Amino acid sequence: MNSFYIAWKYLRFNIVKTCIIILCSTLILFIPIALQLLLDNSEKHLLSRAKETPLLLGSKGSAIELIMNSLYFDSSIIDDISMSDFEDIEKHNLTFNIPIYKRFYSRGFPIVGTTIDYFYYRELKIESGRLMGVLGEVVIGSKVASKLSLSIGDHIITTPENLFDLTGVYPLKMKISGILEPSFTADDNAIFTDIKTSWVIQGLGHGHQDVFNLKDKTVISSNTSDSVVANAKLVTFSEITEENLGSFHFHGDSASYPISAIISVPNDTRSGTILRGRYQQHSSLSLVKPEIIVRDLLDRIYKIKQMMDSVLILVSVTVILALVMIFSLSIKLRDREMKIMYKFGCSRFMVFKLLFAEISLIILGSSILSGSFLVLINYYNQPLIRFMLLK
Repeated sequence: MNSFYIAWKYLRFNIVKTCIIILCSTLILFIPIALQLLLDNSEKHLLSRAKETPLLLGSKGSAIELIMNSLYFDSSIIDDISMSDFEDIEKHNLTFNIPIYKRFYSRGFPIVGTTIDYFYYRELKIESGRLMGVLGEVVIGSKVASKLSLSIGDHIITTPENLFDLTGVYPLKMKISGILEPSFTADDNAIFTDIKTSWVIQGLGHGHQDVFNLKDKTVISSNTSDSVVANAKLVTFSEITEENLGSFHFHGDSASYPISAIISVPNDTRSGTILRGRYQQHSSLSLVKPEIIVRDLLDRIYKIKQMMDSVLILVSVTVILALVMIFSLSIKLRDREMKIMYKFGCSRFMVFKLLFAEISLIILGSSILSGSFLVLINYYNQPLIRFMLLK
């Protein structure tokens, strides 16, 4: 014990050198374990959402971009499919289907057009307010509400895709009807609305003044028994209210209206297999299993991690060699000190015990520090992962 006491006193006297050595040793121990812990939990987090979505139907192309766009609501751009595709998959009677249309944004947050079924399927709960009930209402995720300081009854305005858009599609002002409880998924960062409202944002549906009861007759270009044609002076609405809700309508065939993807939940394993077989050779559509695609993506990430591990091992070896060199130089510099110890009657074994005690105390300090960091990482790993993946 005397050797440890003397070693402790020496390390305290050379506190700066001791702290540097302990910090370097801590990083060697901590970084590889912490990275592995975070990667394992990130994998579980990403896979959980993919597992919850048995099948996803979308346009042929990149399956990863389809999944990232429709499940994680990131900025990936994919080709649209149409409501006729939704009607077709419904005819098979093999799956429960939910349409998704993610194209527009408001203040940096994605606007997701869907149906009420989505909330029940994802088991999303309302913290305050209610689900959207009429055209122009939205339900926002918990992070959207907190970051933008929004509450029930407030409004959000869509962000134009192109500031120089000449098609007459105006930003739409939408009312918040509900705020979701935190689910710690991509849903927390999304703005949900009825899919028809998404089409209004796109300009496929609109409302305007009643052309039959206009005071300004110069708005009318022509008036026949069959139709009334208005000119550009006709006021179109950029907000859906109780007063003008009845004036909103859609033009064209609704079957041609766009959606991004369709979440398909098979009735059973056999139904899913049959459906995948029917869409396997489809010319324009792709039915994918998100879990398989995400696992493949994670496998690629782990290959990159293995390369990083190799680099980390080389860095660790370099640091260890540097520490060995520091200890060697330290012993060399302490040559006079060692000679004095010999004169006091200390044996070579006693000197060895002192050096061993110093190294042991440094390793102990590094282990305690690394362990403390790992406990913190393990305790806060879910918030950290959510911040990194859902910021």
